[in-house]
Amino acid sequence: MSAARGTFGVVRALTSLPEQAREAFRARVSGDPTGAPDWVRDIALVGTGPGWFEPDGVVWRVHGDLSTLVGGVAALLGQGAHPLALAGVQRHSAYREDPWKRLAGTARWLVVSTFGSVELAEREAARVRGMHAPVRGRVGGTPYSASDPALLRWVHLAFTDAFLGAQQAVGRDLASRFGRGWPDAYVGEWARAATELGATDLPTTAAELAEALAAYGPELRPVPGHLREFLAAPPGLSAPERVVYRGLSGAAAYVVSPSIAGCAGVPGRGRGGRAQLAVTRAQLRALGLALGPYSPSEEAARWRLRMGPAPAWTVGAA
Repeated sequence: MSAARGTFGVVRALTSLPEQAREAFRARVSGDPTGAPDWVRDIALVGTGPGWFEPDGVVWRVHGDLSTLVGGVAALLGQGAHPLALAGVQRHSAYREDPWKRLAGTARWLVVSTFGSVELAEREAARVRGMHAPVRGRVGGTPYSASDPALLRWVHLAFTDAFLGAQQAVGRDLASRFGRGWPDAYVGEWARAATELGATDLPTTAAELAEALAAYGPELRPVPGHLREFLAAPPGLSAPERVVYRGLSGAAAYVVSPSIAGCAGVPGRGRGGRAQLAVTRAQLRALGLALGPYSPSEEAARWRLRMGPAPAWTVGAA
């Protein structure tokens, strides 16, 4: 009964979000209150044909689902379990000083490579490779480089598993559209994006993904307490944003891979959380009603491909 009351409260709070709160949410995840910074507009304007992934295909549907908000938190917990990946983030980014800017940067790679034309996706991959080039150093005498194919592979595995797990736990059901094998299709297709950055030896099925993550066990270490605290309650959130974020982080604790959960200090996938996941699922449905069926990035892609109307930002544009 208490879980049902909590679900109703979340739905009521989200469906009554004022436009100011919607703009704040879009600014958090994209860096722009309209949800359409220049790199989102490029999705509409650069190139004319499909990109790396089939329009309305499985990658579009996973990355267009609001479950990626949960997957993003789970992915950062997973990334933090690898000391070399963690060092790259801690020493070469301002995630502590401006965590939302880093979030927007991660979102940029995800959505541009998903929804952009081939020309734009290739341009974005080159930009990210350029950003990776100077990120290098040592951890306890062990060298690391953000351009190292093995380290790129780890980051890809952690993110792919988190997005897949989040879609299965709190996202919309995709089996009716893509069949029961959709997780394998997602893992296999999304590998292309990591390959473009330089990752190698990538899994192409969900089973291979789980096996690859498990094999990293000896290399993983406990996620530092400060990172866990930060991901549980980032600073600077408004009251409506805190309502949303509590559901995201709560569900993420039950989405993290069993191979990583111990290091992350969370229960992990398959270890309960039914009530929390139900609340978060309802929360995301309500958030979807408040924000609309497609993200600004997907709206831009659909317009480029003549699959949908012009985005609002095109009104009055030159």
